[in-house]
Amino acid sequence: MFEEQEARRNIGIFAHVDAGKTTTTEQMLYQSGRIRTLGSVDTGTAQTDSLDVERERGISVRASVTRLLWQGVSINLVDTPGHVDFLSEVERSLRVMDGAVLIISAVEGVQSQTEVIWQALRDMRMPTILYINKMDRVGADPLAVMEQIRRLLTPAAVPIQAPDGVEDTFVGSVDLLDEGRTPYEPWAAPYRKLLVEYAAEQDDALMLQYMDTEDVHTAELLPVLIDSVQRSLCVPVCFGASNRGVGVAQLMDTMVRLLPAPAGSNEAELSGIVFKLEKDAAMGRIAHVRLYNGVIRNRDTVFNHTLGIEEKVTQIRKVEGQKTIDTGILQAGDIASVYGWSRARIGDIMGSPKGVPGEQRLAVPLLTVQVHWRNEAEYPAVVAAMQELADEDPLLDLQWLQDERELHLKVMGRIQMEIIIHLLSSRYGLVVTLGEPSVIYKETPVHAGEGFMAYTMPKPCWAILRFRIEPGARGSGLRYSSIVRNEHLLERYQNEVARRVPIALEQGLRGWEVTDLVITLIEGEHHVWHTHPLDFVIATPMAIMDGLANTRTKLLEPLLRFRLSTPEEYGGKLMNELVLMRSQFDTPVLRNGRMDIEGMLPVATSLDFPSRLGSLTKGRGTLSVFFAGYQDCPPEVEVERQRRGVNPLDQSKYILAVRNALTQL
Repeated sequence: MFEEQEARRNIGIFAHVDAGKTTTTEQMLYQSGRIRTLGSVDTGTAQTDSLDVERERGISVRASVTRLLWQGVSINLVDTPGHVDFLSEVERSLRVMDGAVLIISAVEGVQSQTEVIWQALRDMRMPTILYINKMDRVGADPLAVMEQIRRLLTPAAVPIQAPDGVEDTFVGSVDLLDEGRTPYEPWAAPYRKLLVEYAAEQDDALMLQYMDTEDVHTAELLPVLIDSVQRSLCVPVCFGASNRGVGVAQLMDTMVRLLPAPAGSNEAELSGIVFKLEKDAAMGRIAHVRLYNGVIRNRDTVFNHTLGIEEKVTQIRKVEGQKTIDTGILQAGDIASVYGWSRARIGDIMGSPKGVPGEQRLAVPLLTVQVHWRNEAEYPAVVAAMQELADEDPLLDLQWLQDERELHLKVMGRIQMEIIIHLLSSRYGLVVTLGEPSVIYKETPVHAGEGFMAYTMPKPCWAILRFRIEPGARGSGLRYSSIVRNEHLLERYQNEVARRVPIALEQGLRGWEVTDLVITLIEGEHHVWHTHPLDFVIATPMAIMDGLANTRTKLLEPLLRFRLSTPEEYGGKLMNELVLMRSQFDTPVLRNGRMDIEGMLPVATSLDFPSRLGSLTKGRGTLSVFFAGYQDCPPEVEVERQRRGVNPLDQSKYILAVRNALTQL
């Protein structure tokens, strides 16, 4: 039986670490009747923290999907990690949501992860509710947090509740959208004023009413508000204390009332995406799927557009509290776990790509580490385990150097490194260590030039290529095109060249990925008799590296945009530290006895700065950092990376090495 779209919501729960996200999710499950007893993050019994490491550490590592029913509406709830090291989980979850709840602590206010997630939500124009949690905590200041939200996030943040009390006097909130309540208590007036002023600015009739009475009727205000929220023009704000369960029911009311139902049609062409993978000991790979259009049933054969293969569905299940239910069907606009797709990967598009929204990139690993194991006997098991973890988190970008017998990972930070070590121990029984993290640099061309390769010996072979290579704008990545006619170089060969160019750029002259460049294929030639289909696989890297040798490359280093707040007396010491780290910063701003500094900071010089900040400011400094992109390294910085495999610049050796590999296929 089909479920109506209007009776469904897909909502992500997002927050900076320790803002109370998992506790809020737990209360939603409990108050909706989905679970009978409350779990706790502190005791490791939270429903959405299913991994051992999550229970032991009290942090979320993986996004988790659960389902609840509220006011007759079925809500798929995705609880995402709050720590910046697991931003890739947040990134993948954003793509499958129709609405979001962003939780902010009433004590700490807007934090670094809050701003990163907020910007992604705005870029996607996703309808969002802000939930100010921990109203019962000492130091809670809702009006100050509202001012901070409107200054740092959006001036369109509009309270739809007024908190009744603060800290130990907080008892709940007054609904500012209650049509039967008027007038409001004096302490609610500042919040009601913000709401009414916003609505009046959106509608001429409401503005006239507001000018006459300094208020508007809630019944007339509500349609304007709902329309603004669903078009992402306005962000409603709620208040609560989730650890006591206060305000959570009102938050769920708001989710159902203001956030949109999913679009899509059961009758349309099948379109969905795999956004999470898990492995079950008995059932094998579990693919978590958001379906945008169409219907999937048990035993259906579904086309994987990304891989170009078909795979059969053996089961479709949904998470309900502590158990999973075999539903046998997945409809448009819904989320479920699909079993039987043994080759599916995260990001794979199922069916047509037309209905799938674009990807929002948040997580950029800036560090690389090498994996070390205890003895050679464990080497195969470590490789297999790491490949499985990389399937679950593709941003690890596992590099397996078989000749050197080395494994390298890309990571976000030290917490993620600790979690990887823990997972290998608890899940696979493997004891590994990770080397010291090193910064991931990149290369870019210094000036324009050409790269040429005539691969005509030893026969049979024939592949002639000439590339024009030019520097690109910072952050532009690779732009590739061809002006060669198909009669000179057949389309299938040109397609092979286009596929091989990004691979050839993975290692530049110094061993780092080459980026921010424009490459144009300006000459290409095949031979009717002598060209082998794989000749352009060999010729492309040699022509690209020849071009880079002519253009030369320079190093790029990753930068962080930072916001530092410290008591004024430590300001001079911190500015000196920033100068030593090659930071560039704006004129400090003094505000209420504190100094705020904003600027740019190289990752390479600031790896230990967050841990040192506490001792430098006696625990009173705060630091927010955001990835700001790659910029030119100073001339004195020269860092090379060990090359994997044979350098294509050594053409004879490279051809021999690759042709030997080809003969073994």
